[in-house]
Parts: sequence; structure tokens; C-alpha cells
Amino acid sequence: MDEFQFKQVIAVRRDLEMGKGKTAVQVAHAAVSAAEEARKRFTNWWETWMREGQCKVAVRVGSEEEIFQLERKSRELRLPLALIRDRGLTQIEPGTTTCLGIGPAPSSVIDTLTGNLSLL
Repeated sequence: MDEFQFKQVIAVRRDLEMGKGKTAVQVAHAAVSAAEEARKRFTNWWETWMREGQCKVAVRVGSEEEIFQLERKSRELRLPLALIRDRGLTQIEPGTTTCLGIGPAPSSVIDTLTGNLSLL
């Protein structure tokens, strides 16, 4: 059983073949932006997640369509999220969707969406 009541999951597109540094920055954007959304709209979830140590999991997806499916399902469940689109200053085209931050939210809910995805 998961020891964390709340977690955040970052889904990263691996089809873009971003470098390690680029991937790290995109994941950071998603983590911070989704956490800020939770802090504003789901204060109790955010506060508990902060106390628990801010559990984060990075997972891989294979396409933009997979990111959009996760986004749609997350919105249906009314979870805090952040869809990240790159400015296109370095490795990829402007406006390219790179990753999706989901949560912090209850681990049991996030796991129904992302539990079958491979770790990054």
C-alpha cells in the first residue's frame, strides 16, 4: 500500500527525444505549475502533500494524444493540473506540448489514471 496519501505525477512525452536537461526543466515547469494550481484551488490537498514530503512520480507517455487523454480524464475528475507547452527557444518547436503535471491529489485517484504507465 502506498505510504503517501497525496502525490503528484508528471507525464512526459518520450516521443520528442528531448535531452536530459530539457526534460528536467519541462518536468520542473509541470511540477511547480500544477502544485500552484493545487495550492490555490485545493488547499487541504496541497497542505497535506507538503507535510508528507511532496511525493512526485515521473512517468512516460508516447505521444501528444496520450497527454491530451490524461488531461481530459484529469479535468473530468476535477484534479489540479498543468499542461506544459514549450516556448520553442532550444530543442523543439514553439507551442509543443511536452508534459502534464497532475496533482497533488489523492494517490488513489491519480493511480487510476497513471498507475499503468512506466516510470520515466
